[in-house]
Amino acid sequence: MAKRYWLMKCEPAAYTIDDLERDGETSWEGVRNYQARNFMRDDMQVGDEVLFYASNADPSGVTGLARISRAGYPDQFSWKKGHKYFDPASSKEKPLWFMVDIAFEKNFHGTIPLETLKSTKGLEQMKVIQKGSRLSVQPVTKAEYDIVVKLASKIPRP
Repeated sequence: MAKRYWLMKCEPAAYTIDDLERDGETSWEGVRNYQARNFMRDDMQVGDEVLFYASNADPSGVTGLARISRAGYPDQFSWKKGHKYFDPASSKEKPLWFMVDIAFEKNFHGTIPLETLKSTKGLEQMKVIQKGSRLSVQPVTKAEYDIVVKLASKIPRP
């Protein structure tokens, strides 16, 4: 199967690209949207590239790169009573929610703000800039991915 490209959103209060750089790898659990779940369960494969996006940040935007290191598997937190991601409709026998693992690739040490994404030629159709697009896991094209990586090369180094 051909490599795919993704944008995955996370709020900085929960997890950042700096956290991923420190940890090296993490599970991407807690997604409770059916469309995002389907992407993780059915489409994400080991080696797929990820734009790591800080949402509800100041500014919100892409902060680094990751890759899928483990394809979709059941989100065991969904059947753990008392856990913040518990869902009584999910069980080991019939898991409702899935997750993937991601591995660190690159920290931009800065943010490519959403406003920059909106004003960059070639990103006009990128889902994250579409009004009303709130999915935490969304596909991007290779061309969009490449443009964002090129934008990152313009972030001043600390």
